[in-house]
Amino acid sequence: MYFFLLNLSLLDLGFISTIVPKSMANSLWDTRAISYSGCAVQVFVFVFLFAGEYSLLTVMAYDHYVAICKPLHYETLMGSRACVKMAAAAWGTSFLYSVLHTANTFSIPLCQGNTVEQFFCEIPQILKLSCSDSYLREVGLLAVSACVGFGCFVFIVLSYVQIFTAVLRIPSEQGRHKAFSTCIPHLVVVSLFVSTDMFAYLKHPSLSFPALDMVVAVLYSVVPPTLNPLIYSMRNKELKDALRKV
Repeated sequence: MYFFLLNLSLLDLGFISTIVPKSMANSLWDTRAISYSGCAVQVFVFVFLFAGEYSLLTVMAYDHYVAICKPLHYETLMGSRACVKMAAAAWGTSFLYSVLHTANTFSIPLCQGNTVEQFFCEIPQILKLSCSDSYLREVGLLAVSACVGFGCFVFIVLSYVQIFTAVLRIPSEQGRHKAFSTCIPHLVVVSLFVSTDMFAYLKHPSLSFPALDMVVAVLYSVVPPTLNPLIYSMRNKELKDALRKV
């Protein structure tokens, strides 16, 4: 679990570092400028880390499922080599996914100006600048990505159905509490991540205007990676004791 948390922490750190420093610099210097190549790099890194985090959260759901529902097989199914392979698969597929999206997005001719109505380079906002039907390729790719993401979400939900079914069968209250304390932080992180993304990309077009789009973008791009360390730290006894004293 801590191996996956290390990977999640690295993804969260990169997530914040991709967007926030540039936005802060623009705010301090009273500018909204970003170079074309800088925008492409930001899109690539953002999509890479976004997909990596979702993939890793899916892997962590499987890790919790094996730990609680198949504890006797845990060392076999989730040994160190298996964990490294799963993490490498999450990073590798996310890298390829990001390359595909970035190359597809920036191969589209843009003729509707050069103003992205967002505080960072976001693919849907860039597609609004397209002047040909070629943007439909990226829309199609986004639709396929949504289907894959929905599949991961279903996998996570089914894993937790099995987990909670197994936990409720545990006779001791202490055992149930330990199992829930292991799963709840991950479930909260997944819920926060998925709910903000769904609200950002599935809201009705009539609700789309710059101010709201910016607030929603902050919700799904800044809030989850900021809160993740705090959510997982709540399992740390020393930190909880310190908070009680405060």
